[in-house]
Amino acid sequence: MVESFRFQSWFFLAAIPIVVLILLWSNKSSHRGRVIFSSLNGLEKCPMTTMMRLRRLLPWLSGLGLVLLTIGMARPQWGKSESRISGDGIAIQLAIDISGSMEAIDFQIRDEDVDRLTAVKEVVKEFVLGSSTSGLRGRRDDSVGLVAFGGFADSKCPLTLDHGALIDIVASLEIPKAVRDRRGRVINQESLQEELATAIGDGLALSISQLKESKAKSKVVILLTDGDNNAGVVDPREAAAIAKEFGIKVYTIGVGKNGIVRIPREDELGRRILVPAQFRVDEKLLREIADATGGVFFNAADSQGLIDVYAKIDSLEKSQLEETKYAQYHELYPWFVLTGLGLLGMVHGLNATRFRSLT
Repeated sequence: MVESFRFQSWFFLAAIPIVVLILLWSNKSSHRGRVIFSSLNGLEKCPMTTMMRLRRLLPWLSGLGLVLLTIGMARPQWGKSESRISGDGIAIQLAIDISGSMEAIDFQIRDEDVDRLTAVKEVVKEFVLGSSTSGLRGRRDDSVGLVAFGGFADSKCPLTLDHGALIDIVASLEIPKAVRDRRGRVINQESLQEELATAIGDGLALSISQLKESKAKSKVVILLTDGDNNAGVVDPREAAAIAKEFGIKVYTIGVGKNGIVRIPREDELGRRILVPAQFRVDEKLLREIADATGGVFFNAADSQGLIDVYAKIDSLEKSQLEETKYAQYHELYPWFVLTGLGLLGMVHGLNATRFRSLT
């Protein structure tokens, strides 16, 4: 509820300059009665009385009265207004790849080289919350959830309108790391290799499971990956068929460049070094998933491309919203009208009595 002041018939305010101009012209061209004296030298030192000062103010008081009447005609109002937005939001499930290849450094944020996952976090934040810099409008009225997948799929956040909490979870996403003992030996080597794989089918299947119970009229999965399906138990094409059955549209994003890219690795002493590695995005699979569900496949090779992708999805998936406005205002015009009439009445009374003159 917002308090505000307004003029209901504001166009009457355009008459105020006309009133002022008429007042100035009237005072300039007015003719007063005159009495001829042989000399006024004896009157120059006479003090000016209160009545004389008041008489000089009468034309201005008359003009002020007319201005107040004009403002009253514009119907000034003070009150409270409220705007409520309701409608059918979209249920959006984000499926983000956190496999080992997401450590590849081929993106930039503010002229700084970053890995793929860091760039994705930044753009997802802008997609959900909105950003004037990137032009993304945000998904304020949509329920958004999060599934992260590498070698295994994990539900990180159910569908929620608490987008601040969701973005905090997105920011906490990490690529699985090696765990070393005191001697520097990797003690989770076997499980680490499994976690660093890419189970696209499992990630999509879990996203569908999160969405299918939603009552939203439109349900969408935005699946982002930089690799091909090399782990998991669910075939991605079968998951896409299930998504179609539930009326869930899947937008797929292939992130990063195909070819040789620098990726951080640890040497025998646990030190971080950059080594070249060959990567390939299975674009054919991602296109098939999108086409089967009525979605679209996008390729994002750099940070700007990633922003452009989310902007296109933003424009394709719009919430159907209705805005209802409530207002309660109190009329203030009686104060202006009565004050204006009072001033005009006083001026007319004084001119007809105390300051009456012969012309």
